[in-house]
Amino acid sequence: MKFRAHVRTISAIGLLSISVPLMSQPTTGAPVSAPVPHTSSEQTPAATTPPAPISGEKALPPAPQPSSPEVASPPKASAAPVAPKVVKKKGPTDSLKPGQYVWEKQAVYEGPMKIVAVLDIQRIYIFQNDKLIGFSTISAGKKGKETPTGYFNILQKNIDHKSNLYSNAPMPYMQRLTWDGIALHGGHIPGYPASHGCIRLPHEFAKLLFGVTQMNQEVVVLKDTATPVKRPEPKPEPIIEPVPTIPTPTEPVVSPQTPVPAPVKT
Repeated sequence: MKFRAHVRTISAIGLLSISVPLMSQPTTGAPVSAPVPHTSSEQTPAATTPPAPISGEKALPPAPQPSSPEVASPPKASAAPVAPKVVKKKGPTDSLKPGQYVWEKQAVYEGPMKIVAVLDIQRIYIFQNDKLIGFSTISAGKKGKETPTGYFNILQKNIDHKSNLYSNAPMPYMQRLTWDGIALHGGHIPGYPASHGCIRLPHEFAKLLFGVTQMNQEVVVLKDTATPVKRPEPKPEPIIEPVPTIPTPTEPVVSPQTPVPAPVKT
C-alpha cells in the first residue's frame, strides 16, 4: 500500500511538471507548438524532485541521475609565432641637416689624421689620433657621375681653385684627390648627391679641414660602412742601376828634351 501511494504521488508530480511549462509559454511572438505525448509503451517519468516524506515513513533515496558524457572539444590550432619584422634603419644616426657640421677645435693638430667619407649616408668623418674631432654632411657624385671609392691621397691644395672641366666653377678650399677631377672642396649641400664626382663640403667646414691637412694626406671613400675597400699595393721603388764610370784617358807626359850644345868654333 505504501509503495502504491508513492507511485501515485510521483505520477501526479510528473503531470504537474509537464503542464506548468505549457502555461508559462509567451503570448506574443512566433507560435509555439504543444509537445507531442510520448506513445511508447514504456514511459520514462520526468526527473523531478522527490516528495517530502510522510511523517512516520522513511525517506526514499534520490534516484540516480544519468550523467551526460563529456565531449572533448578538439584542440584549437595554435597560431604560429610571427617573427618580428626587422626594419632596416636608413640614413645617418646623427641629426645633422644638410649643410650642417660639427668641429671640435684642438689646441694643436698633431699626430696621424684619418679622413673617411661614406657615400650612402652622405657624411665625412675626421679623426685625429683615433679621436673623432669633426663630421659633416656632404654632397657626393650624382647618378652617372658617382664618386669613386677607395684610398686616395691629397695631391694638390688651392684655396681659390676654379674648375678646369666645368666652366671655371668655383671650388674653394680645393684638395685634389685625383688628376682627372675628383677633389674635396666647399660647395652647395642640398641633402643628396648632386656633384660631378667631387665631394662637396660646407664652406666653413672645408676651410677648417683645409687648414689642418697636409700634402699626401690619406682620404678613404667608402660606399657604405659594410663594404670594405682594398688598399692598393705600394708601388715598388724604381731600381736605379749604377752608371759605369769610364776612365778618363791620360795624355803621355813628355819630358822636355835637353838642348844639345852647339859646337864651339875655335
